[in-house]
Amino acid sequence: MVPMSRRIYQKEEDATVAKARDLDRYLRGFTGGPEGSAATVTGTLDAGGEYVPLYRNSFWTAGQRQAASIHEVSYRACFKPQLPRFFITLLTENGDRVYDPFSGRGTTVIEAGLLGRAVAANDANPLSRIMTEPRFFPPEIAGLERRLAGIPRNGSGAAIDLSMFYDPATEEEIVGIRDYLIGRRKDGTEDALDRWIAMVATNRLTGHSPGFFSVYTLPPNQAVSPVSQRKINARRKQEPPYRDTHALILKKTKSLLAGLQPGEVRNLNHAGESALFLIGDARKTPAIADGSVRLTVTSPPFLDIVQYREDNWLRCWFNGLDARTIGRKITMARTVGDWASVMGAVFAELFRITRPGGWVAFEVGEVRKGTIRLEEAVIPQGTGAGFDCAGVMINVQQFTKTSHIWGVDNMGCGTNTNRIVIFRKP
Repeated sequence: MVPMSRRIYQKEEDATVAKARDLDRYLRGFTGGPEGSAATVTGTLDAGGEYVPLYRNSFWTAGQRQAASIHEVSYRACFKPQLPRFFITLLTENGDRVYDPFSGRGTTVIEAGLLGRAVAANDANPLSRIMTEPRFFPPEIAGLERRLAGIPRNGSGAAIDLSMFYDPATEEEIVGIRDYLIGRRKDGTEDALDRWIAMVATNRLTGHSPGFFSVYTLPPNQAVSPVSQRKINARRKQEPPYRDTHALILKKTKSLLAGLQPGEVRNLNHAGESALFLIGDARKTPAIADGSVRLTVTSPPFLDIVQYREDNWLRCWFNGLDARTIGRKITMARTVGDWASVMGAVFAELFRITRPGGWVAFEVGEVRKGTIRLEEAVIPQGTGAGFDCAGVMINVQQFTKTSHIWGVDNMGCGTNTNRIVIFRKP
């Protein structure tokens, strides 16, 4: 007679294999694109002798099932909420834990929380937690108004020259908010409302519309240097105007909460209460228990094409963080080999924390106009850690001719792609 423990294990193993087969059938038969009729284009990828299935289709678009407004905080190199939603709804059930080891602005875990899943997030940059955790606890507008009213507007000037970005009165208000928030953090009285204000104010520091604290500058997911901003001001013949920072925080808050349903707020609160918000190396996450994660959806740093320190220097200043120290901790591999080596160690940790039958959706984008295909580098790292590779999905916003379907000139042909390697733990 087969022992009960072995029969249970075999049942789980059979269910895992069936799930992988179901995924293959689902992706091959997918017709849920923008027109609802486009067939999946399939192929095979040779990744160093490992042959894995390829699936190409418009599996999701930015316009499909409009994302919740709570996602709309700016951060460099982030994917659309429709990407994690696709995998969360397909591969997890209510209460399963969803994880992102390179969490950024928190798109994966916010979407998972909205959908009633448990969450864990990690990032080497502490700004990630500042931008993510508060959105699990949306505030009441009246309470936010009262809290803002208690923050002095007539603060001192900044210790650094920010005159190229802000009117003097605006700068005083920003410093007043900054001093208040850092003071609350230091004396241990910081609460969820303070963290919400910090998140929204950080998001409003600079941008290219009157909805931001600054004069016109680059989009808010980047922060130009003072020297570059002076050049922008001279070219546009502009002076920083006064901005009412408290009013703009309220306005952005209302925008973030617009359309958020009571059930979604309850889901976010519930997920936030048990959430793990980690700041550290994705290769070492001892706070996450063995076999506790059902699904990981992530997008890792891509070689040296995103300069996190340069993009976030002003945000770090506002939050009392040392941008240089943070920058040194963020992996910026300059070669594919170095990048793959780091990802190999990440996959070893993901294998530890993923439950049997669990999944990893690893988005590697399209780097340097398709001339570098990181999916081919990442597959051996995942399988070397013990995962099975279930395939590579290429999500496209617009199809090109079949003759270009696997070409390296996708961007030149008018397509915008996500390239996701899917792994399963046996």
